[in-house]
Amino acid sequence: MRSINDLKTKTIVSNIRKVREYRNYTQDYLAAKLQISQNAYSKIELGYSNITLNRLVEIADILEIELVDLISSNGEDLIRLKAVR
Repeated sequence: MRSINDLKTKTIVSNIRKVREYRNYTQDYLAAKLQISQNAYSKIELGYSNITLNRLVEIADILEIELVDLISSNGEDLIRLKAVR
């Protein structure tokens, strides 16, 4: 079961990175919006830090994307959606 959770986490953090890059947002920008260091934000994208639901909602809001799309789509689908609410 652990490997399924790891795979889902990797998909979510990959989606976060892809949408962030699509929006031309830097890690510094998201970190500032989340009021955390760039290093702490980088650990989120690398999957080194666990993401709380509240933090995931904040990230989705900053990226201007629905949370359900962020967690249930693959990166290519997100880009096709143009990450617009």
